Amino acid sequence: MSSTIWAETKCEAPKAPVVKGKFCDLPEIVRKFVGHWANICTPQDVFICDGSKAEAEAITDDLIKCGTLRKLKAYENNYICCTDPKDVARVESKTFICTPDKYSTVPHVAEGVKGILGQWISPADMDAAGKERFPGCMNGRTMYVIPFSMGPIGSPLAKYGIQLTDSQYVVLCMRIMTRMSTKVLEYIQKQNEFVRCLHSIGLPHPHPASAVVNNWPCNPEKTIIAHIPDERLIMSFGSGYGGNSLLGKKCFALRIAGRIAYDEGWMAEHMLIMSVTNPKGEEKFVCAAFPSACGKTNMAMLTPSLPGWKVMCVGDDIAWMRFNDKGELRAINPEAGFFGVAPGTNHKTNPNALESCMRNSVLTNVGETEDGRFFWEGLEGEYEPGTKLTTWLGEKTTVGTPTKTPKAHPNSRFCCPASQCPIIHPKWEDPAGVPVSVFMFGGRRPEGIPLVYEARSWKHGVMIGAQVKSEATAAAEFKGRQVMHDPMAMRPFMGYNFGKYLEHWLSMEKPGRHMPRIFHVNWFRLDSNGRFAWPGFGDNIRVVDWALRRVSGEDIACDSPIGLLPKKGSLNLEGLNVDWDSIFGLDKKYLLEDIEETTKFLDDQVGIDLPKVIKDELAEQKKRILAM
Repeated sequence: MSSTIWAETKCEAPKAPVVKGKFCDLPEIVRKFVGHWANICTPQDVFICDGSKAEAEAITDDLIKCGTLRKLKAYENNYICCTDPKDVARVESKTFICTPDKYSTVPHVAEGVKGILGQWISPADMDAAGKERFPGCMNGRTMYVIPFSMGPIGSPLAKYGIQLTDSQYVVLCMRIMTRMSTKVLEYIQKQNEFVRCLHSIGLPHPHPASAVVNNWPCNPEKTIIAHIPDERLIMSFGSGYGGNSLLGKKCFALRIAGRIAYDEGWMAEHMLIMSVTNPKGEEKFVCAAFPSACGKTNMAMLTPSLPGWKVMCVGDDIAWMRFNDKGELRAINPEAGFFGVAPGTNHKTNPNALESCMRNSVLTNVGETEDGRFFWEGLEGEYEPGTKLTTWLGEKTTVGTPTKTPKAHPNSRFCCPASQCPIIHPKWEDPAGVPVSVFMFGGRRPEGIPLVYEARSWKHGVMIGAQVKSEATAAAEFKGRQVMHDPMAMRPFMGYNFGKYLEHWLSMEKPGRHMPRIFHVNWFRLDSNGRFAWPGFGDNIRVVDWALRRVSGEDIACDSPIGLLPKKGSLNLEGLNVDWDSIFGLDKKYLLEDIEETTKFLDDQVGIDLPKVIKDELAEQKKRILAM
């Protein structure tokens, strides 16, 4: 049998000329990777990136000349980009994990059930898909070689990658989202390993002019995003959209890193990292896992409504965590930027995110006002009514005028350096990471689930994480408002069998380790009038306050069938008009249906791979609910 398309058999130089950087200066394993793919994808030339400002300026100029970017003239160094309307979100249906054994990737689902915890592809099918797409896919384009670090360069928690891409937009955004530098090559040389990232927009020259919409070349019909964990390889074809093309993000930092973490005994999670300091000056770090569009970025940059409290941001999306020899769980944010959902972000909901993207940022699929400012739903109150603007689809309108489609795509994004966040933590790049005391899980749950409750134990907490559900979001291609399961907020980002992932979580608890306390929160419960029962945003500090007081050992919790609830009056509600029962009331019928539905979901989706500990926790919880 002939070898797979990704098998790097020998070290050979690219046939295409190297127009920037020296191929011979790359470590041998990188030369092998670059040469292999350059000679398959056949670019017109090869450009080795150094991450410098001058390089970024030259690439920006090129993107402006070809019409992909426009300068937003109201800001310093901000640019707008509108994509082909067919290329606007992560495509879960075309995202695969490739392993020889199917059940290394996905659990044993029940007969007749479609698995939703990862999607497997066989090496033979992946090889065929690769051979159909990648040969010649960069004809007439430049192959950019991007050396990058996930995590501070040199940190014991950092991992290194090389991304090959034919998209200048990707180069520009990777420079914001990762630490792009030739210094990375020294560490790859030392460690003799890196994550291999291959990306092509999948539209070689020559092609008909009609193939490109909005000066955004892509190939939606042929899109595939594949991960080969055993090879530490990601192959992405056909999409230029961030989650599919900025391979350091979900592909590397969650799917591949999740598998590396499993192999090496650490954790790669879809979590924000924030520091919270109380009025006494005591600081603790919190990690929270919420599905997309449940307010992770808002919480990471929260402006506390209570006097004397201070929040600082370490990261808004991904946490890599490892226990040190003192038994502390230390977390780093592997990213260098924020790739946040724009709609809904304003000076009330998240002033810090808005301030972060006032310069040196790329805004994708947002509207643009006549005077060169960005616009999206949620900013109406910050512009004069009647301000002229162009929607992301090119339609001329004004602020305040209803349009058939949103003025910015619901999944439009700001891509900005994390260093620009006004409340970025001084230790956000500390190579040792920050010590984590609290894990929070949560989702959009319109009914039945209280504002906050605490897990009884680490095992119970892992079960709580496994039963996370949420209303669907714009970050993926799903539509409608059904409540969907999103265990640990990792459903779209699993890199290996979910049952093994739960076992991995359970295995973290060892003697001598300071395990974070686990809580579940729900900012989105509705009252009997269909309005949010909890004000959310800055008032969420009140819930964090209660959780941190629990960590300090305060006796402010009472038992309930689902976990430990705040004792009445122990949550600071001063100045709020909130009905305690509307945020904490428990309904036996609802909770019973909920636990039965969760148990069925895990039986169907994880089956024999579900750890016995989790089955037992579910059964115990059901017993407690029945006894209500």
